[in-house]
Amino acid sequence: MTTFALTSSAFADGEPIPRKYGYRAENVNPPLSIAGVPEGTQSLALVMDDPDAMEPAGKVWDHWVVWNIDPAMTEIPEGWNQQGATVGQNSFGESGYGGPSPPDKEHTYRFFAYALDATLSLEAGATKADLQAAIESHVLAEALLTGTYAP
Repeated sequence: MTTFALTSSAFADGEPIPRKYGYRAENVNPPLSIAGVPEGTQSLALVMDDPDAMEPAGKVWDHWVVWNIDPAMTEIPEGWNQQGATVGQNSFGESGYGGPSPPDKEHTYRFFAYALDATLSLEAGATKADLQAAIESHVLAEALLTGTYAP
């Protein structure tokens, strides 16, 4: 079986995220590909965050929180409208994707994909912390993609 993996055709793991995906640019999510979804997966979840925001913002900045994605959806298109999924609140206080926006220097952004053995009853607008609590005993596999972005 293929290893559960998250990739993007827009940037390689650890490489710069193209400018257009930034919060102050086009602010659309990059295309993502999910491979190796484990058998028994009932839904997928995605989280994008910025751990380098700890110093300037005092917390890990959450850029995108979405769950109850159909596990057959292995291609997340650029500028995805998240139809059919449940969308959480990012640290900008908005629903949906909020692109990179480092205030000080280059930051590393993490895109996590989770394969879950359940569909979550979590309400739209929930936070990353809410999602993490809800998936705690339901993660079949986790994948990570990182990218960098500078002001």
